[in-house]
Amino acid sequence: MGQFRKRVMIMAAAGLFAVSSLTGCGRSMNNDAVVAEVGEDKIALGVANFYARMQQAQYETYYAGMMGTTGEAMWAQEVEEDKDYEDTTKASILEALENMYLLKQHAADYKVELTDDDKKAINKAAETFVEDNTLEDKEVVSGYEKYVKTFLELATIQTRMNAPMKEGVDEEVSDEEAAQKSMQYVLFSYNKTDADGNSEAMTDDEKAALKETAQKFADDLKNSDKKDLEAAASEAGLEVQTATFDSESTSPTADLVKAADALEEGGVTGIVESDNGIYVAKLTSNLDREATDAKKESIVEERKQEQYDSLVEQWRKDTEITEHKKVWKKVKFDEQGVTIKESEEENTEGSDTK
Repeated sequence: MGQFRKRVMIMAAAGLFAVSSLTGCGRSMNNDAVVAEVGEDKIALGVANFYARMQQAQYETYYAGMMGTTGEAMWAQEVEEDKDYEDTTKASILEALENMYLLKQHAADYKVELTDDDKKAINKAAETFVEDNTLEDKEVVSGYEKYVKTFLELATIQTRMNAPMKEGVDEEVSDEEAAQKSMQYVLFSYNKTDADGNSEAMTDDEKAALKETAQKFADDLKNSDKKDLEAAASEAGLEVQTATFDSESTSPTADLVKAADALEEGGVTGIVESDNGIYVAKLTSNLDREATDAKKESIVEERKQEQYDSLVEQWRKDTEITEHKKVWKKVKFDEQGVTIKESEEENTEGSDTK
């Protein structure tokens, strides 16, 4: 959501939805129907549909391709019993929208409000979206001015609430709590290259021979004076890789981490077998300063997010929230495709969000 939030205004302002009919179903709906109630606020189907279609566009444009499928097929994938990807995504979208209304309701507690400049920008974006889209496309995404404006107001408040809701957490983190070790390691891979340059798996006999080679490599390294993994790897034609870790890390493998974590600084593991090959590692530092400092920042960010999430969760518990499932069922992803149009403006602005 972090990258997507900034693109929201761009999409609304530039009219970047691309609508494609998949089943020829009827597109009209009662946009003023109430899809959910959050306290005294009523969420119009038009607002929910506009937000849902933006999310759908994000998924169909970027994620479906990465998953090697089409948007229509992606939504039909079963993720749990009696629920497909569309069901779970829509449930998440509606909950996220309800949370936006909760943030708006508590904005005054954090002295957050829309400025005159915010309102002007939102009005301009909504007007531009309406002007740049056909009536047919607007009907599909509920892209009418009042719904676009409402959503952009909610999104702006959500962005402004992020920092103050995360204030006040304990930002002190000790080296002991954040400690990260570092290691060098080599992999004796179970894959080999055939005469045509293609990769193929070794036979069991080849794996057994490789294990003997790896064992000799580890023994020779352990018994050497300098225990210079880089020099030994260079001589053996192996690539040295590095990793920082703590006892809970699982990369490169949990077993390798466990073996390296048990070493004194400068120590070398025995061979560590895995599904893809055999590892040998050297512990290069008991406290990697750069990685430990980065972990401290990560821990603080986790604390801030936990505080944010806990506030929202408490607000949800304290607020009567009613969802109207029959109204929400009017929005169907698998019957109506929506993607993001590629444009020079979108590509330029999108690069700023990375």
